[in-house]
Amino acid sequence: MSDHLTAAMISQAADRLRPVVRRTALEPNERLSGLLGGDVLLKREDAQVCRSYKVRGAFNLIASLTDDERRRGVVCASAGNHGQGVAFACARLGISGRVYVPSATPRQKRERIAALGGDRVEIVVAGGTYDEASGAAHLDSERTGAVYVHPFDDVRTMAGQGTVGLEILAQCDRPPGTVVVPVGGGGLISGIAVWLREHSPATRIVGAEPAGAASMGAALGHGGPLALPELDTFVDGAAVGRVGEATFPLVKELVDEVVAVDEGAVCTEMLDLYQTDGIIAEPAGALAGAAAREFLPHASAGPVVCVVSGGNNDVSRYNEVLERSLVHIGLRHYFLVTFPQRPGALRHFLDEVLGEGEDIIAFEYVKKNNRETGPALVGIELERAGDLDDLLVRMKAGPLTVERIPPGSPLFTFIL
Repeated sequence: MSDHLTAAMISQAADRLRPVVRRTALEPNERLSGLLGGDVLLKREDAQVCRSYKVRGAFNLIASLTDDERRRGVVCASAGNHGQGVAFACARLGISGRVYVPSATPRQKRERIAALGGDRVEIVVAGGTYDEASGAAHLDSERTGAVYVHPFDDVRTMAGQGTVGLEILAQCDRPPGTVVVPVGGGGLISGIAVWLREHSPATRIVGAEPAGAASMGAALGHGGPLALPELDTFVDGAAVGRVGEATFPLVKELVDEVVAVDEGAVCTEMLDLYQTDGIIAEPAGALAGAAAREFLPHASAGPVVCVVSGGNNDVSRYNEVLERSLVHIGLRHYFLVTFPQRPGALRHFLDEVLGEGEDIIAFEYVKKNNRETGPALVGIELERAGDLDDLLVRMKAGPLTVERIPPGSPLFTFIL
């Protein structure tokens, strides 16, 4: 097996995958087109087999195994989508496999892995992050001889994922001006970049990774892959603490820019995809659209293509999605308010501090054993983001001690 990804490998992967995966739609999006002032197209991998592009890489790798490797079975680590692709391939090809998932993997994704794999696949929960699950899966591979199916750092995986880029060019009536691709470990963007650089070299390639797991940006700044000291796993499909050894040099050489997208912006795009476009996207699936909104001030000469990478979202997460979005767009704010020891202090806050259209959406005393003097956590929702300045002025003019909890504060981990 060559350790250097080529466009020819992607073409071969496309031939192998054609009877198995869907040629997902590349469709115009009026909402994003209006925001960017030019044509924006969505590559709908949320409608793929297993509802994610990950099946492309997993199936391509497993279908490439020798007879001896197939007898030994496979093992992988996954935040959910890659595991579904592996489970699908195992059931389709009659190969036994084990899928290691971190404890943060949504229940919906675990259930789908079990349903797709049937009696061919065993699910093992190991660690709290993808990287911890990956370590456990590697140990399994060394102990049992099962083939490790990497979700991004293997040319066979990257070639399969690169077929997304092949399809984009085949479906566009003119070369894309910009292609925005979600980034976790770097497999998808590496494969797409290899194909585009050979067949549409003028196309700008932008990678979008979550700000709380910006491992590719850290690697580019460092000059090579390194482990992030902390990881926000909210965008679970792209929350990778260390990018691939094989993907990094391709991203460094072929990708024009990698941007870090605030998780709140991702949530806002998730909600807009759902409420306006009728698309159920998981957080990683909304990364590209959120990046286009935040970092592309206007559409490029050709159309902008955003890859909607997956649609495996657990509906139980929508309360958190809404919360993060409202904080991001400036409609929801939190404060620590210390009320003086006198009657009517709370009534004064309600009457004199809150303005029209401003509602308390959370109120909880921090010191449960002393409600006379303890500060209270107060959440306030505004009608318009621009109303915050007037609210802060009224708070400062009053007799209460008020401390704002800014977004990004460690205290927010107790709120979200």
